[in-house]
Amino acid sequence: MSLTVRLKNIGILKHAEFSLGDLTLICGENNTGKTYATYALYSFLESWRKFIHVSINDDLIHNLLTDGALKINLAQYIEKANQMLAEACKRYPEQLDKIFAATEGTFHNSEFHIEPSTIHLQDHGFKHETKINQEPFLIASKEEGSEELVFTLVVDRKSSPGIESIFAEDVMGRIICDAIFSNSFPRPFISSAERTGVAIFRKELNFARNRLVEEMGQADQKTDLRELLFKAYQNYPEPVEDNVNFTRQLEDIGKRKSFIAKEHPGILEDFADIIGGEYVITQNDQLYYIPKGTRSKLTMVESSSSARALLDLSFYLNCIAEKDDLLMVDEPELSLHPENQRRIARLFARLVNLGVKVFITTHSDYIVKELNTLIMLNHDKPHLKRVAEENGYQKSELINADQVKVYVAEKALLDLEEGQKKRRRGHTLVPAKIHPKFGIGVHSFDKTIDDMNRIQDDIVWGEE
Repeated sequence: MSLTVRLKNIGILKHAEFSLGDLTLICGENNTGKTYATYALYSFLESWRKFIHVSINDDLIHNLLTDGALKINLAQYIEKANQMLAEACKRYPEQLDKIFAATEGTFHNSEFHIEPSTIHLQDHGFKHETKINQEPFLIASKEEGSEELVFTLVVDRKSSPGIESIFAEDVMGRIICDAIFSNSFPRPFISSAERTGVAIFRKELNFARNRLVEEMGQADQKTDLRELLFKAYQNYPEPVEDNVNFTRQLEDIGKRKSFIAKEHPGILEDFADIIGGEYVITQNDQLYYIPKGTRSKLTMVESSSSARALLDLSFYLNCIAEKDDLLMVDEPELSLHPENQRRIARLFARLVNLGVKVFITTHSDYIVKELNTLIMLNHDKPHLKRVAEENGYQKSELINADQVKVYVAEKALLDLEEGQKKRRRGHTLVPAKIHPKFGIGVHSFDKTIDDMNRIQDDIVWGEE
């Protein structure tokens, strides 16, 4: 499964196109559009079900409500899938103001397009039960390998007259949508650049929201609840809010185990070395960081910035990671020593080889060069095997060049609208070359390092 994304007039990005690899990097200077591309992609993957509308014939709904059961051949909806997705991409930019917590009208001329390599029906079987007020309403089931979807109405129509007609079309549409498109879009998880602050204030965010709920419950009829809401709750871009909400729920999330925890605990042990300790949640739901080799329990306020920066990633890996996920990390190098930046790059490569797609934005030359090393070592030559062994590289960390996509956010010459002859400069994403033997070429990093080396050479040897 691969995705191609095209953006137009989204923030500072005028035109941009990129494809997802197993490992995708967006590099570039500050204020060049990396976050706009990341947030636009994440929010679509998180909410595509809201934008894809499945139209169901009124006769089919009537038959379900009359007979209590209905069989639908999903092939007819697969044929319309590209059209449904194109229409969803037209609707999605209407929500970008809200997604980016921007002033109304900021994204009025934005465009977003996403194209999966294929759209195909789920092969596996499933059974889905929908409830209304805790009572069963509709059951949908599909046998493995079948294109036939069976709906069974289980609500008591006599005791709930009319209720099925209100919900049937919407519920049926969502189930059909899932059956067709869930193979095309990965489940995203985002670790935003604001994560260090979120880790410190997670309890305060809980208290603020609890106070808001309490105040709303005590409000009289004259109180403007909307004014109270906006007074007590500051809007943030939706990816940041999702990151906040994840961190607020760590007590419940911490009770779960990911496939990594069950099948690949060695990865978690290596990640604990990067953290330099472990996170624990006590019986009274208190979160602490315990540095390795000590018994000290530190709150997030007392912990190092690196411990705060890796908090949500730790709980993702330990508790909820699934194969075929898309793990999105904004600036994974935050607060990390160069050696740990190298180690986090190797961790990402191991995740990719386990089936978790990784998408990062980065300013770190250490991360890019370490990924270069993993690409360059992945060849069947005796001296490369010796270098890998001598330097502690595992086969599970090595990756192929064709697994990786790299883009540099920068200004470049762009084609204008069709029919216009001139070109102009604007912010875009430029693909970086990836060579199987020499790895990734990111010229902005190389230029900065070359400039520093030249200046130091002048300092040392300038008198001669």
